[in-house]
Amino acid sequence: MLAWLLIAGVNGVAQKALAQEYINTGTTQETGVRSDELGVKSDNIIPSSPPLSPENPMAQVTSVSQLKDVQPNDWAFQALQSLVERYGCIAGYPDSSYRGNRALTRYEFAAGVNACLNRVNELITTATSDLVTREDLAILQKLQSEFAPELATLRGRVDSLEAKTTEIKANQFSTTTKLSGLLIVGIQGRTKNRGDVNPRDGQKDTDDAGTNIDVISLAQLYLTSQITPRSYLFTGLIDGKGTTAPRFTNSVSRNDVLLGYEFPTDSLIVSDLNFHWLVTDKLAVMVGTEGVSMPAAFRGPNRVESAATGPLSYFAQRNPILNMGYGHGGIAIDWQFAKRASLQAIYTSYQPGNPGKGSGLFDGTTTTAVQLLLTPTDTLDLSLYYVNNYSADGCLLTFVGDECLTTVNTTTGKSAPLQTNAVGATVTWQISPRISAGAWGGYTKSYIPGQSGNVETTNYMVFLNFPDLFAKGNLGGIYVGQPPKITSSDLPVGNNVPDFVNTGLGRAGGQPGTTTQIEAFYRFQLSDNISITPGIIHLIQPGNTPDSDSVTIGILRSTFTF
Repeated sequence: MLAWLLIAGVNGVAQKALAQEYINTGTTQETGVRSDELGVKSDNIIPSSPPLSPENPMAQVTSVSQLKDVQPNDWAFQALQSLVERYGCIAGYPDSSYRGNRALTRYEFAAGVNACLNRVNELITTATSDLVTREDLAILQKLQSEFAPELATLRGRVDSLEAKTTEIKANQFSTTTKLSGLLIVGIQGRTKNRGDVNPRDGQKDTDDAGTNIDVISLAQLYLTSQITPRSYLFTGLIDGKGTTAPRFTNSVSRNDVLLGYEFPTDSLIVSDLNFHWLVTDKLAVMVGTEGVSMPAAFRGPNRVESAATGPLSYFAQRNPILNMGYGHGGIAIDWQFAKRASLQAIYTSYQPGNPGKGSGLFDGTTTTAVQLLLTPTDTLDLSLYYVNNYSADGCLLTFVGDECLTTVNTTTGKSAPLQTNAVGATVTWQISPRISAGAWGGYTKSYIPGQSGNVETTNYMVFLNFPDLFAKGNLGGIYVGQPPKITSSDLPVGNNVPDFVNTGLGRAGGQPGTTTQIEAFYRFQLSDNISITPGIIHLIQPGNTPDSDSVTIGILRSTFTF
């Protein structure tokens, strides 16, 4: 009888140990250029659920009626009642549940038996032998003998775990701050080609100056400091060397290809300084002076988005609309208003710390945006987004395709400002565990405040991802798309970019050609922390110029994370 009581009771004892494990709420944002998140984007400003208290994760039960999920008609009710009231072997979870349907291993059973045996020994030594009969003692001795190997193994594991824990405590970076980071080193080279540049007159008269093989590196360090169980401070440092420039010498194709990890800095700079607070279980807030941007605040439906381990080019990371404004400081919210629907919103400034005219938190280049993210099924993600941007110099700061949409005045040396409204959508479909497909599209419409006319751009991308291709942890990808292109521009004469490149007059009109980017890559995951990614990018009609030769770029990226 006692054996049956023990079998019914050890589940609670075993779960008592397991319940002490909890998830650190500090999340790490690993970025490529600014805020490209590694693996699954995460990119998500909601930290993990707050941890259980490790001090008292389970409480002793004195009556079986305290367990809300145990009913009198349950087959083990009498056994549980005896264990609670006769032996005191049962502990419940903080929510007063017992969770008796959970499966357990022989090791957990051994741990539960051992706990109850210790309790019985306490009863014997305190002169309560009337609770234990001779038959009970015989059964206990048999159980001790049968599970002796498991108990010995379990004790060994516990001793090893305690030793490792002691070592970690002695060598940990901090009790409240997690240190992480990455190092990316890429080798890339462009094919020789000729381009039709200023003036764009149908003649291939200029060599691409960026055909030499070069090296680009990017190093980032992150400090995630837990302030409370529901908040943390995120700090990022970045240092980048090298670039794919020089390219063709005109304003149109200056960003024909920008790699995701291409971010040259003069020295080590602060890339992120923001505070995250989980206000409620459904609402999170991020505020800071650095790193408050759409890539950091908006959850990305492309689950492999990452400049370190995903696609190679900056264009293939996400819709360029979501890079608009290149925000530094501001505030963002993330509201999970339904199980499969969330809403993100952001206000951010390009130069929040500069009090000069045309800058600052409200007077300079600023961006306001909102995104609706839907997950109708476990395999389908859909995001819809709207962005309102004010650019003090007419450049949207997307660093892809046509991003500077007004010309530089030769007299003042400045370009006219723009007010932009942009809309876009991204969808991904996990066809199978080994194949996912996706696409995005975007449209912008901009105008010079106080003047007539508009300039419009479009962009799109379709892609296939192949997780675990040929080996677990590897990733293949094929991306085909059109970077942002000026489809029409009827701003006041002298401000229109396409005709300015053609004739220098800046009259109304759109781009004469269409750039198409084709990208393919394959990531070898050598270990949990090291990967190597060869890939190729091919551009047709670079700079939206039909008379320029195609450009092909070969890339070998290596990534180390910790």
